[in-house]
Amino acid sequence: MKIGDSCPQLTFDNHFGKPIPFSEILGSKNIVFFFYPKNFTPGCTQQACVFRDRYTEFEHLDCEVIGISSDSEKSHLSFSNTFGLNYNLIADRDERLRNLFNVPKNLFGLIPGRVTFVINKKGICIGVFNSMINAHGHIKYALKCLRENNR
Repeated sequence: MKIGDSCPQLTFDNHFGKPIPFSEILGSKNIVFFFYPKNFTPGCTQQACVFRDRYTEFEHLDCEVIGISSDSEKSHLSFSNTFGLNYNLIADRDERLRNLFNVPKNLFGLIPGRVTFVINKKGICIGVFNSMINAHGHIKYALKCLRENNR
């Protein structure tokens, strides 16, 4: 997915095994999808916790935050509980979402990429941030896109 593309209609469960109502969210709220490599790794934990710590800012911008990795729902639940995450996580075990969003792999195709997509209330992608090492940059970029979109 690139800037200007429409977000696909999705059907996925969160880390509690409950469906995320994308049909209600798309078109009524902004969404930040952040794809990350793996639960409990240093960079991913840092990124997840910064999204947690700044979640109120996303709420003020009428935005849902959704983290996505290929870890299992059980791993996501443990990750969420361990770090007190306050947003949904999706277990993309078959990498269907990664493929749908065209998230590249890194390090000779061995490590899933770290990419953040910002979707506006019209369901259009307004921002893409791709960086394996700049975990904080994903959050700063997403907030910047959302603020500029709200002007």
